[in-house]
Amino acid sequence: MEDKVLRKLFLGFIHIHVLHHAKEHPIFGSWMLEELREHGYNISPGTLYPILHTMEKDGLLTREDRNVEGKIRKYYSITEEGTTVLVEARQKAYELFKEIID
Repeated sequence: MEDKVLRKLFLGFIHIHVLHHAKEHPIFGSWMLEELREHGYNISPGTLYPILHTMEKDGLLTREDRNVEGKIRKYYSITEEGTTVLVEARQKAYELFKEIID
């Protein structure tokens, strides 16, 4: 039960993390997986790629297919709507952090 609750909670954090990095520069799946692992999120491609596709479908990310060494790599960048969501998420996260740290 605890694992399910933590997984749901962390999925929200992962969305914020994706938006944050997509704002800094275009991201691609395997890079994002490694970045998340560096922060303690051990998720599989089968979890991340549906998140990216859903965020694209929801208008938070745009996708550009690029040929990299003969293979198509999908790069994701944040949209204007994604930036708005990120700003609000940062504000809410900061408020929560201030409340729980005290």
